[in-house]
Amino acid sequence: MSAMKDFLMTNCSRVLMYEGSPGYGKSHLLMEIEYLASRHENHRAIAIALTRISFHQNFYTIQILMANVLGLDTCKHYKERQTNLQNKVKMLLDDKFHCLLNDIFHVQFPVSREMSKMSTLRKQKQLEALFMKILEQTVREERIVFIIDEAQFVDGTSWAFIEKLIQSMPIFIVMGLSPFPESPCVAANAIMKNRNTTYIILGAMQPQEIRDKVCIDLSVSSIPRELDSYLVEGSCGIPLYCEELLKNLDHHRVLLFQQAESEEETNVTWNNLFKNSVRPTEDTHFYTLVSEGRKEVCYLASGVRLKNLSPPASLKEISLVQLDSMSLSHQMLVRCAAIIGLTFTTELLFEILPCWNMKTMIKALATLVESNIFDCFRSSKDLQLALKQNVTTLEVHYRSLSLKPSEGLASDEEELREKEGEVIECQILRFCRPIMQKTAYELWLKDQKKVLHLKCARFLEAKAHRCNHCKNRDFIPYHHFIVDSRLNPLDMDKVKKMAKSQGYKTEEDVIFSKSEVHKKYRFPEILSDTETKEVILHFFDNVIIKMRSSPEYIIPSESCRCEELLQIVILPLAQHFVALGENNKALYYFLETASAYLLLGDNYKAYIYLGEGERLLKTLTNEDSWSQAFEYATFYSLKAQVSFNMGQMVLAKKMLRKALKLLDRVFPTNLITLLLQTHVEKNRFSHLMSQHPQEGSVPGKKLALLYLQSACFSLLWKIYSLNFFFHYKYYGRLAVMMQVNTSLETQNYFQIIKAFLDYSLYHHLAGYEGMWFRYEILVMEQLLNLPTKDDTIEIIAYVADTLGHIKFLMGHLDLAIELGSRAHKMWSLLRNPNKHHMVLCRLVKSLFLKSRYKHLVQVLGWLWDLSVTEEHIFSKAFFYFVCLDIMLYSGFVYRTFEECLEFIDHNEDNRILKFQSGLLLGLYSCIAVWYARLQEWHNFYKFSNRAKTLVARRTPTVLYYEGISRYMEGQALHLQKQIEEQAETAQASGIELLKALENLVAQNTTGPVFYPRLYHLMAYVCILMGDGHSCDFFLKTALELSDSQGNLLEKCWLSMSKEEEEEKKEKEKKKKKKKKKKKKKKKKKKKKKKKKKKKKQRQQWRQQPSPG
Repeated sequence: MSAMKDFLMTNCSRVLMYEGSPGYGKSHLLMEIEYLASRHENHRAIAIALTRISFHQNFYTIQILMANVLGLDTCKHYKERQTNLQNKVKMLLDDKFHCLLNDIFHVQFPVSREMSKMSTLRKQKQLEALFMKILEQTVREERIVFIIDEAQFVDGTSWAFIEKLIQSMPIFIVMGLSPFPESPCVAANAIMKNRNTTYIILGAMQPQEIRDKVCIDLSVSSIPRELDSYLVEGSCGIPLYCEELLKNLDHHRVLLFQQAESEEETNVTWNNLFKNSVRPTEDTHFYTLVSEGRKEVCYLASGVRLKNLSPPASLKEISLVQLDSMSLSHQMLVRCAAIIGLTFTTELLFEILPCWNMKTMIKALATLVESNIFDCFRSSKDLQLALKQNVTTLEVHYRSLSLKPSEGLASDEEELREKEGEVIECQILRFCRPIMQKTAYELWLKDQKKVLHLKCARFLEAKAHRCNHCKNRDFIPYHHFIVDSRLNPLDMDKVKKMAKSQGYKTEEDVIFSKSEVHKKYRFPEILSDTETKEVILHFFDNVIIKMRSSPEYIIPSESCRCEELLQIVILPLAQHFVALGENNKALYYFLETASAYLLLGDNYKAYIYLGEGERLLKTLTNEDSWSQAFEYATFYSLKAQVSFNMGQMVLAKKMLRKALKLLDRVFPTNLITLLLQTHVEKNRFSHLMSQHPQEGSVPGKKLALLYLQSACFSLLWKIYSLNFFFHYKYYGRLAVMMQVNTSLETQNYFQIIKAFLDYSLYHHLAGYEGMWFRYEILVMEQLLNLPTKDDTIEIIAYVADTLGHIKFLMGHLDLAIELGSRAHKMWSLLRNPNKHHMVLCRLVKSLFLKSRYKHLVQVLGWLWDLSVTEEHIFSKAFFYFVCLDIMLYSGFVYRTFEECLEFIDHNEDNRILKFQSGLLLGLYSCIAVWYARLQEWHNFYKFSNRAKTLVARRTPTVLYYEGISRYMEGQALHLQKQIEEQAETAQASGIELLKALENLVAQNTTGPVFYPRLYHLMAYVCILMGDGHSCDFFLKTALELSDSQGNLLEKCWLSMSKEEEEEKKEKEKKKKKKKKKKKKKKKKKKKKKKKKKKKKQRQQWRQQPSPG
């Protein structure tokens, strides 16, 4: 309201103009301004709303405004109006000219001779002069605020009068208008460019604002996530659309309300694995009086799928009007695009358009983009970025624009040609309004839809696989060998190409590989750990040199495009199959989609599409078919992966057992079968290790089965490793052994190497203390015997990366840095951002613990650049996590605390971060520790409580242990506060905290790299609780571990803690000595006093007279 303040202070005219398309809330805004203006004393707000007809009636806007100023709007009869007018203008206008007002205000003053002779132009000038006088008189008495809604319909004469008016007297005019249908008149342009005009283009509501609005409108504390997504996507941020969609849901009784349940009381099942509700921002209580008492939550009626609901009639009508205003060819194009979906490519659209040429289609698309029917995007990343945030409100400075040198106005044809060029470059398009897509889709007949969906499916299925960078494989290995998901028949060339992409060799390749004589490299047994390290690092260095010297043969020409293909090919294909009723084929692609999202780290999306898959599984009837059993097993294994990532190990284990049962690999449930199975697997292992693997010899169906089994066993051993019970370690050992045996059966080098590295990690975590485990050496021998070509480079990069990870976990920090640096170079050259960001994250933590800050800052710069270039939220979150760590433990600022806090506030609801175990826990805990050190306990509780909700998601990952160690530090600082305040629960809290820290150290999955920090925290808790002996032991252990690992950061903090403890002990000793001395002195004094007393008594006795 700065314009209003200026108007009141400077006493000069102000114009405030709000531009926005229909539905953006201009009328609501003007009503609010009218209400605020009318509340002020000596202020008069006059509001009018115009229509399309108003534009064609000369001077109509001013006529209506003046009728309000003169109070004629409340008169019931023309005689009353006439009397009022006569009283108002008798001092300003001669009686003979009163008839000027007859046509304007519909009164019947007698027409004078002078008036009948007057020209139309002179009458208009006379009338304008009268209105100016009336307004001048009114302005002296009170401040006038004119409010005009739909101001794009102001007629030209009225614009000219308004221009004169704002130059003549102090008046405040507020206008709400839609974009002008044609170029505005000269007077309107002059007003827009006036220095006293503020012109604001209203933007759409942001996703969070939509959520806040809905929660306030429904008076609830949370809404379902599905409803939130539906309203954000369906409304496009337009308030009217949001309200209409909500009314439609309420009308169909989709929305239900109930009292909120406590989160602790809810048992975790697959159906409630993800917290299915979202809350408004904390500041929404400002808008409601009952925020504290709002315990009701909104949820959806069972069985309702919002995306299948037809749009409200009111919104469909708006879309139909838009469609009717288009040419028939444009209507056909929009309707065909609606069949494809919300997002589509020009390539697919051209495929299904009947008898169009490309040039005509591009021209039509350019026109529709210009008309805001479609948006176009260069890449899927641009599309995702646009979907995250709607267009915001902005102020336009027309005066500044008019002062710029004119470059000549481009003709409509030139603008269209530019737009055509943009469409050709972009290729990805999306409906601006999802309502338009649904409305256009519903215009097709059922048979027509089926024909078009079939066309789309036939076109898309040829591209429905991973990208060229990833060798066109399936997301679920060898999936297509099990399930026949194709509509188009395969020719022999396609079969050979698919087989080659999956790692199969032709008959000639097999004969040639057999004829090759390989000289097998073996590591000499006498090599020391250091010499082994040198050989391995030298090998990786040579590979990097070869990659750089022969990039055309080894380095891929493009980076990974799997995410883009997922959005524009695989997901749409699944939807087309659903529309065609081909449920088995749709299920295939929904499972592929879920697997892809797990690879991309998006647990929530994987969960959603597994839900889609589950609905389709229930419709399948051929229960005995092998392909269906495999799909069920895949479904359960993917469920297990999601449950594992969410820290729900009981649920994950249950799903894995189901999957393995379907795959004919029942995992033991009791100790007897465990011992028998272990014996069988040991014998099997010896047999398989004695064979030489021959790639391409195992049938595709068997490979699909083996790969899925191996994935299940890989998760299973990690789950068993988390459990404290002694016998569970035997189950874990069997699971990892079964993973190795299953991988050996595949006869695929990459799969075998992955299994061997998992086997090494298991043994390292189980207590093996050497630098190199023998299976790591075996992996390196396999690598040294493989030819260095494009197929094997990815394996080599994976090995360097994984070995670096294992060495970091085991506390071999220098080696972890060496391996991580080489893995970073390889993934960078291979242009795989998903792998590249992970190796940078690990490298950062190793450098941080080694206090190598120069190198650390350099790697952080690479991580930041990668996160910005790839729009990678995980990398960005990890970057800020490290920045907080640097502030807390290294004593310098890389990014300010305020910037880190702002990032968390803006992104804590991001679905990748929210449903990823560890990173958000670490961010919240770091903020809590910061506030605890500053003793800002209110803020500490706020973030500590948020972190507490994530602690239960216990997963055997580095990120979780990073996060939990920060959380434990926050709890230790809180314990200090409790002890200082002599709280009753302090003792119990201390014991509980110490027990939790001991459990973390005792877990197999907690890598030794975390031990120094955990022992340090245990020592700190013991200090607080007065247990000096235990404190000394924990400090000593932590220091020894820090020395052996080269963990300089923790060593520095431990040294300070030790010094403090020694100082404290010295003070205690001195205090004790002083106390003892004081006590001795007191005792001596007391003894002397007693002796003196005795002496006195003896003297008194001697002085007494003797009897008789």
